[in-house]
Amino acid sequence: MGENAKFDASSGWFAKDVKTVTDETLAAEKFQERIQLVENAKDLKEPKRIPICTMFGALPYNLEGSSYRTAMYDYPAATEVLLKFYNEFQPDATTHTAFTSGRANELAQSTMIDWPGRPGTSVPDFSTHQVIENEYMSAEEYPELLKDFTGFMLRKYIPRAFPALKGLSDIRFVPSIVLSTTPLASLYARQAQEAFSILAEIGKEDTKAAEASNIVSNKLGEMGFPPMFTGAGEAPFDIIGDYYRGTLATLTDQLEHADELAEACDMLADIQIESWQYFRVLPLPVKRVFFPLHKGMDGFMSPAQYEKIYWKPLKKCLMALIDMGVTPYVYTEGKYNTRLEQLTDVPKGKVIYHFESVNMAAAKKILGNTAAISGNLPIYLLEHGTKQQVIDATKKLIDTCAPGGGYIFDFNACIDNAKRENLEAAFETVRHYGAK
Repeated sequence: MGENAKFDASSGWFAKDVKTVTDETLAAEKFQERIQLVENAKDLKEPKRIPICTMFGALPYNLEGSSYRTAMYDYPAATEVLLKFYNEFQPDATTHTAFTSGRANELAQSTMIDWPGRPGTSVPDFSTHQVIENEYMSAEEYPELLKDFTGFMLRKYIPRAFPALKGLSDIRFVPSIVLSTTPLASLYARQAQEAFSILAEIGKEDTKAAEASNIVSNKLGEMGFPPMFTGAGEAPFDIIGDYYRGTLATLTDQLEHADELAEACDMLADIQIESWQYFRVLPLPVKRVFFPLHKGMDGFMSPAQYEKIYWKPLKKCLMALIDMGVTPYVYTEGKYNTRLEQLTDVPKGKVIYHFESVNMAAAKKILGNTAAISGNLPIYLLEHGTKQQVIDATKKLIDTCAPGGGYIFDFNACIDNAKRENLEAAFETVRHYGAK
């Protein structure tokens, strides 16, 4: 493979240096065929068969007698599990993004997540890491966030979210005498140096995870499985609610700090857009960005609030990506029945919407001429239902969503547990019942 066969995603959430399959092999043909299946669906065409692009969490490890702890601490073993899983089930895209380093999070003393393998954890080995929501920013700190985002992250957010790096909190620069090395003083202070030393160790561990992620992604590509995503984003409102203020505080901010919240969301949209500029220059095999929507569901805010502080900055992100030739993959969480009309406010054939809990007949009717749709098959059927129940539900979903094109098969959420025979039944049903 030539040098131009590589791509690099700027987000650490994704593997880097993933290679496009170019050899004249069966795997190479499947690689390109699978890309085209998804692209045809995105373009609202009827592909020759419905593409299967499902989100897997801990499932590959749990099915193979391993655990998600392995994925965070033993990358070679995790790689073997993933290769075996994809080879067995043959989906049309890989949704494995990158390994998360348990050791790096230990060193940072991460407070945002708990994970299997962390000393003292109650998270079982078979579970994925669990999000711990905290309030890392007060309402009074909106002006500081808006005035100096980098400074706020350095001196406030990072020391609060990663206590091992509290030494960064004293870094600041004063415009006084700059004739010598005086401006560097806060950088070489003892507490800062201690933080930099820990950062170096974190970097080593994250590099190991990144290298392992590249290996598994390249091997999957050589087996004929293209990536589903080559970048990640988040609704700006969710960034505030997930990482800075927490859900409850953000609810209050909608009323008491509405203007500052809206300004912060707009700023976070711009910062994300800048981070995606690599799409303009890198030769990627696919160009799709994954957006998990955490707080936009029905009833979380009024229609007017949704339009102003949720949809408007999110749409700004989507339109910027579309301008770059990138497909946003919008993964809605919770009920979204009252938001469907607003989701049509995008160019035709440029966005893919995934639904967890929605009337799929209504989604098809409202969005069918605008965007591709996916999701909605309950994951509880995979774990607790019968094989026939899975088959029947899969056929019903296909009958509802597939006519006229613009449909990609997936379940309603990321899969951690399932009966092997039920997953096999769902995939086989799609391949045969969902083919022309």
